[in-house]
Amino acid sequence: MNELVKGFELWLFEEGRSPKTIESYVGDIKSYHRFINEKAVDIDQPLSRFAFVRYKQYLIDRNYAVSTVNKKINSLKVYNDFLQIKGIVDGNYIQLKRDRVKIASGSEQVVTALTEEQVELLLFYLEDHKKVSQRNKLIAYLLLYTGLRISELVNCKIADIDFLTSILTIRGKGGKVREISLRQDVVNLIRQYMQEERKQSKFGDSVHLLVSQRAPKVHRDAVRDWLAIVSERLGFKLHPHLFRHTFCTRLLKKGVDLTTVSKLAGHSTVNMTAKFYIQTTRQEKQDAVERL
Repeated sequence: MNELVKGFELWLFEEGRSPKTIESYVGDIKSYHRFINEKAVDIDQPLSRFAFVRYKQYLIDRNYAVSTVNKKINSLKVYNDFLQIKGIVDGNYIQLKRDRVKIASGSEQVVTALTEEQVELLLFYLEDHKKVSQRNKLIAYLLLYTGLRISELVNCKIADIDFLTSILTIRGKGGKVREISLRQDVVNLIRQYMQEERKQSKFGDSVHLLVSQRAPKVHRDAVRDWLAIVSERLGFKLHPHLFRHTFCTRLLKKGVDLTTVSKLAGHSTVNMTAKFYIQTTRQEKQDAVERL
């Protein structure tokens, strides 16, 4: 399977895909391969309709965001094309129009964010050192207080942090660079994690800030899986992009101007920020009606 993934990565490069796109596709395919390996699927058949359908259902059952599921489906479709071109499979197992998870009409731009009560419950949960490692606590704080995309989070490097000015430099979509000011409690968590838990890891010399037990950087699926566990314990759904929604929504509620929020989020235009975050949440709409 590793050779197939390497071949896929090389093919994407030869097709002229950008480094970020290649990283995203390859990461998704590695996740799919881990799934079929765990299910003991025949390795001589790297992709089949049967395996794809079960993987898609697995993602849905694990409460992955619709956008995440559809992104992974798109990656598998490209992988299917690669396998067909190379003569490894003879079937076109994925049809995007049919297989992508549908979003209800009119809901595409409705933003769901954590309430202040939910944020409070999460913060108290993160204080339980018996349940939450230093790394995972730091992951939650970075997501909540920086609005990072999951890809930006896992690719964050120690060199991106200026401890003197408490500035985190992010290289986002399209290679765009933005700076995010870090709260002092986030800086303190980073220092604590680096001096204690991270130093004990066999990947303690990694250039990446967040390391795992098996790799020099944490995988995005590991973050999602941990958040799924926390979701079950707290009683409300958590996923990486929800934190991004919450970050932007909380800033706007506290009176931060739209331009500043747009820059912090790394949106290409202020209009994009307005499109997704000016809208009130469903709960706010309900509360407003109840006051009539």
